[in-house]
Amino acid sequence: MILSVSRRTDIPAFYSEWFINRLREGYVLVPNPYNARHLSYIPLSPEHVDCIVFWTKDAAPIVDKLAIVESLGYRDYYFEFTITPYDENIEKHLPPKSDIIRTFQRLSDRIGADRVDWRFDPILLNEQIGYSQILIEFEKMCKQLASYTTKCIISFIDVYNHISPAFKEISEELQIRIAKDMAQIAATYHLRLYTCCEKHDFSLYGIHPSACIDKEKIENMIGCKLLVSKDANQRTYCSCTESIDIGIYNTCQHACTYCYAVRQPAIALQKQVLHDPSSPMLIGVPTGEETIASKVFKSLKDSDRQLHLF
Repeated sequence: MILSVSRRTDIPAFYSEWFINRLREGYVLVPNPYNARHLSYIPLSPEHVDCIVFWTKDAAPIVDKLAIVESLGYRDYYFEFTITPYDENIEKHLPPKSDIIRTFQRLSDRIGADRVDWRFDPILLNEQIGYSQILIEFEKMCKQLASYTTKCIISFIDVYNHISPAFKEISEELQIRIAKDMAQIAATYHLRLYTCCEKHDFSLYGIHPSACIDKEKIENMIGCKLLVSKDANQRTYCSCTESIDIGIYNTCQHACTYCYAVRQPAIALQKQVLHDPSSPMLIGVPTGEETIASKVFKSLKDSDRQLHLF
């Protein structure tokens, strides 16, 4: 299986010790997002896990633990690393961007530029940051990051009910202008630009849809084909491959005001108090009153279809 760590919360930033403990123990219990009393038992042995996809806005707490991850037998992994230009009014609890950029560079030096995708996501406009400023900040980041990644993924803000009216949708016309200008900037730095979950077609400007959990990328990494399909549980325009996510909503502490995964930062703080790094669950411990479902998980590798260099 492909392990997603995690779309729902920033495990590398806040729960890396817990994650390492779960790898050592060889399993994790994941609550159903709609019923916390229903748990799924997910085996985490290297025989089950074909690849780990980390999602983060601050990989600093896990970078020095990657040697442990590898020593436990998990050598195939990569990062979806988000860096955007917004200040503490929008991304309230992030470290300084200069520190985050240095972490990105250090991580890339450690595991390779092809295993650290840069997400400039979401693109938003408001009174503090306008059209021109987005492009200026994007170019600044390109200068610092283009040598440390092979892929930049962009998307435009989706205005969920809990973040409206603080943000507004960006019109298709303006999205096209922004995408075209960003493509020109990225090309200057020989950086490939892709979109995530966008219904508009920007291919005219050399920007193509991409999968964050990318079957082709993983196949090239592990050296064989995968018996896996597109993830039907994601949004309409998502191209990601099926994966198992071990995170929990409303547990990220970054307090980004545009976040889809945290409806109220105060709830995330309350849940943080219940976190035990030694627990099989991300938040809390099993009480014995839960129902635990143990599904059949196995490697997705197609052993009959190995990839070869020649």
